[in-house]
Amino acid sequence: MIRFILLVNKDGQSRLSRYYYNIVGEDRQNLERDVISKCLLRSKKECSFLEYQNMMLIYRRYMSLFFIVGVGGDENELSILEFIQNLVETFDRYFNDVITMNVEKAYMILDEMVLNGHILETSKNRVLAPIYATEKN
Repeated sequence: MIRFILLVNKDGQSRLSRYYYNIVGEDRQNLERDVISKCLLRSKKECSFLEYQNMMLIYRRYMSLFFIVGVGGDENELSILEFIQNLVETFDRYFNDVITMNVEKAYMILDEMVLNGHILETSKNRVLAPIYATEKN
């Protein structure tokens, strides 16, 4: 199960965060700070998977953004890496440039793809159809 998804710029500033388990206040801030620093400090030659506390972190860098996904130990890391790729491609199709995205629309896209920590939809057309429908009104 996916525990959280973070989208972070290269300076460590969080652009988007979605949690699929209960974590509040200071614990959440500490988790984000630790996870972001661990992923940003790794070199490009290092593996995109790392263990952190009782979960696995899977991340990928696209341009100046890091997509970081925290999962439980029972998830397939390669499938999550493929999910990150799909998420980036969906953002790119909708925004034409992931860097200049509308955060509200990005959350809508993410919510179409993931529900309660489970990947529901991977088809870009099916994910974007409801978002395009809201724009017609």
